[in-house]
Amino acid sequence: MPTGQTLTTALAEVLRVDCARDKAIAVRQLVAQWQDGSFTTIGQATPPARPGRPERPQLRPPREVPRRRITKTPGGRIALVHAIAHIELNAIDMALDMACRYVAHRLPRDFYTDWLSVADDEARHFLMLCDRLAELGASYGDLPAHDGLWQAAQETADDFLGRLAIAPLVLEARGLDVTPAMINRLQSVDDAQTAAAFTIIMNDEIGHVAIGKKWFDYACGMERRDPVSTWHQLVGTYFRGPLKPPFNIAARTAAKFSAAFYAPMAERTDLYDSPRR
Repeated sequence: MPTGQTLTTALAEVLRVDCARDKAIAVRQLVAQWQDGSFTTIGQATPPARPGRPERPQLRPPREVPRRRITKTPGGRIALVHAIAHIELNAIDMALDMACRYVAHRLPRDFYTDWLSVADDEARHFLMLCDRLAELGASYGDLPAHDGLWQAAQETADDFLGRLAIAPLVLEARGLDVTPAMINRLQSVDDAQTAAAFTIIMNDEIGHVAIGKKWFDYACGMERRDPVSTWHQLVGTYFRGPLKPPFNIAARTAAKFSAAFYAPMAERTDLYDSPRR
């Protein structure tokens, strides 16, 4: 790390890295530097409007992305792991962007510590899934992917509360809902390795949703706004369509994300403890 470099300068540099694996490794190194006290200043560097990305995968509309069928043959499982790896790469960029973009809000040091920990987890997940793809005879970039997650980041770039409402409390929370069924299906086709990787990811994502909820409540408190009604308004502004149950209530509750937030906005209100099989 160059002498005198600020945290946000380093974050912006990592965001611009094109190679996905190099970016994940750089994130883990940056987080270690933050933890050992190498950064003494947050700074005010501006993150790129769009993070660096590799030439592959090709980005296509969601309907043109391969379906994630989980079968004993590797093709469907490769598509699933590739799709989740792409989500994790986006999650790396969104966590880094969160820690870089909103410095004008004069947030406490714990805010940066929390979001760097999220970025570190997402980088670890991405590298783990790349290793699993290699074991299945594939690599990240082999299949097309869509750009929906970063589009959500762009839409909330100028709205700190909006980003907190959507990235962790809609998008990551949805991962808590759908992952248990994927784990069960992977176990049913005797893919214990991928199931174990997904279990690690889901357990970490509970903590990420909890961090999002913590800072959403904090930002609402700073503006003297009611968190529940504010979240409803922001989801209505930035998220297209209703929230879709069933919800993983146990995981959401563990993240301190109560049904008072999401139940009133659901497509229907018959909630379940875990996703339907």
